[in-house]
Amino acid sequence: MAPTITLHALAPSHPCMTVAGALRFKGLEYERIDFRPDERLERMAEIYGEGRETVPGLLIGDEPVHGSVAILARLEELAPDPTLYPSGEVREAELWGDAELQPLGRSLTWGALHFRPESLGTFGGRGQPLDGPGTDFAIKAVHHAWTYHQISAQRLHEDLAGLPAKLAHIEELAGRGVLGDGQPTAAGLQIGATIRVLLTVGDLRPLLDGSAAQRLALELFPEYRGGEVPAGAFPAGWTPAG
Repeated sequence: MAPTITLHALAPSHPCMTVAGALRFKGLEYERIDFRPDERLERMAEIYGEGRETVPGLLIGDEPVHGSVAILARLEELAPDPTLYPSGEVREAELWGDAELQPLGRSLTWGALHFRPESLGTFGGRGQPLDGPGTDFAIKAVHHAWTYHQISAQRLHEDLAGLPAKLAHIEELAGRGVLGDGQPTAAGLQIGATIRVLLTVGDLRPLLDGSAAQRLALELFPEYRGGEVPAGAFPAGWTPAG
């Protein structure tokens, strides 16, 4: 009898998108439980152990597996066919996507929301910018996110400056078929989820439009309904030219 599978997640999390995409690709049935932001730390530590408060987490029967890289590797063991790792290059690219690209899904999105906090209301399926009281709440939420994710104006500026090189690397990986050629790979799911979140930031669209990164994200996550931070959020000159 197949074990029950439960995904513990946060609705806007791109690593959780990665895991959900892998579960769909493997054809594995699962239950998804989205924690509220105010309960996530306590609930994740309770289930996965102290120091493992981030999402995603996956319970396979009674076995806890924490973090998207570990989860995808475990899913490959649980259901080897179809494979997420058709070549050794895929594993290397997956680790790059997790360590180098994934943090930008947080820093650049929360960074843009710092300058346009009312746009937080467009995330989570609500669709509309916030009113005055709502924006007051959003300002506090953004400040908390900057503190928690160790975002600063200096880091934001550096992450923006380094984005074109990362997009060029994605273009190279796509050209070699590492990100998937007709079906997902672990690397494609890791990288595509981050880019799908970055597509919510209007200032980044000139860099992403027509790129392999954009095509990958829209192909793998067509159902994603994120928010929209209008162009012009970042200070003038911070966003590299497309």
